[in-house]
Parts: sequence; structure tokens; C-alpha cells
Amino acid sequence: MESRGRNGKRAGAPERTYSVGEFSSLTGVTVRTLYHYESLGLLHPRRLPNGYRQYGRTDVDRMQQILILRELGMGLSDIARNLDVPPAQRRQTLRHHLEQLRRQRDRLDRIIASVEATLTELDGGNTMSADEKFEAFKQELVDANEREYGQEVRGRWGDEAVDASNQRLMGLSRADFERAQKLEGDVRSEVLAGLADGDADGSHGAAAASAHAAWLRLFWPEGTFSPQAHAGLAQMYLADDRFRAYYDAWAPGATEFLVRAIERSAGH
Repeated sequence: MESRGRNGKRAGAPERTYSVGEFSSLTGVTVRTLYHYESLGLLHPRRLPNGYRQYGRTDVDRMQQILILRELGMGLSDIARNLDVPPAQRRQTLRHHLEQLRRQRDRLDRIIASVEATLTELDGGNTMSADEKFEAFKQELVDANEREYGQEVRGRWGDEAVDASNQRLMGLSRADFERAQKLEGDVRSEVLAGLADGDADGSHGAAAASAHAAWLRLFWPEGTFSPQAHAGLAQMYLADDRFRAYYDAWAPGATEFLVRAIERSAGH
């Protein structure tokens, strides 16, 4: 019986090799780019006695990794580091990026479905409900929050609480969603008015904290809101530059004003 290796080839069969032109055709990468990758240490083709480059199986594998990581938006310097890490770490990186790609695909699928349904309605077909029209955009909000804050909030509050919050968001009606937007506008208005007064303990501060609490109750699972939890979240606003940048974009000092107002409403 003919002996074969794990890759299905005959044991002892010569490895398939490629000239630079053949490798360019195989990978769809220009010769100039291949030379550039080599100069950066991404590829290590063998040099023949006549000086010609010869690409083998290792180069094929590395080129595949390079193209995948480039497609994922990774820069060449990061790719160079990733190619030389242990296989277990490289697998972890790829799994992470694969999950991101799946989320992007799901997001696009939802938006495509929404556009298709809208076109069907415009062509005289089935009428979309108000909730259906906003479904894809609510899911995008969930996905955006997961990308930006998911790891931190899950570490602080736990997977169960975050998953329940996401489910609550997906269950919001159009009226609830519009109310959430109005409440956020109310928080901003009261914070700006309070900053003008210079008094976080005054009526504008109390109104800002109250509107912020009502906004949170729309998204947090039933029974999980408390003044103490509200104050705990406010402390994250001070500690996280992303939250601070969001609120301070309203006006300098907006984050501190809102946090002070929330803490006072919680009795701190």
C-alpha cells in the first residue's frame, strides 16, 4: 500500500515550490509587494545559487496568514509580531477577529434585511411594523456597546446582567426608544443649565440625575436599578476616558457635574 503523510501526500514526495512570478500568481500579490513583505521580515523565501527566490509551503502558510490579518485591518508591523508568536496565541488572535467578522456579517445581514423589507413595502408588499423598522438599529446599538465597553461592564456586572440588559434594549418599543432619546436630551440640557449656574447640588443637578436615572431604567433589567448602583456607574464615568470625553463634549466639566448630581441624589 502506498504510504501517505498527514496532509494526504505521498510520503517522501518533493515539496511544491514556486518562483516569485508563480507565487505572485498564486497569491494575487504583486511581485513588488512580495519584495516589500520580505524586506519587513514577513516572508523568508529561499535563495537559490543563482540568486532567484524560491517559495515553499512555509511561505504559502505565512502568506495566507498575512492576507487574513490584512483583511482584518491589522497593520504590517502588528502582522510581523503576530506571525512569530506561539501558535496558541495566534489562534486566540484569529478567534477574536473571527468573532468580530461574524458580528459584522450579522450586522450587515440585519441591515440588508431591513432595506429589502422596506423596498418590498414601497413596492406595495407587506407593511413593516414600527418595531421591525428599528430592529436592525437597536441591534447595532447593542453591538456597538459590546465592542466599546463589553469587556469592562461584563467584568464589573457579570454576563447575566449584561445579557439581560441587551435583551431589554432589543425589546424596547419605538415609543420607548424615542423616550430614551428625549431623556438623554433632558440630561444634557439640565447639565448645561446647571453648569451655567455653577451649582451641581441645585435644581438642575437634581433634574439631570432624575432624567439620567429614568434613562437607565429603560435599559437595565427590571429590579436592578438602585441609587447605589446608579452612583457606582457614575464613578465609572470619572474613571473611563471614553465616558468623560462623551459628556465633556457637551461642555468642559460636564462629567464632574453629572457625577456629583447623581451622587447627591443617591445620598452620598
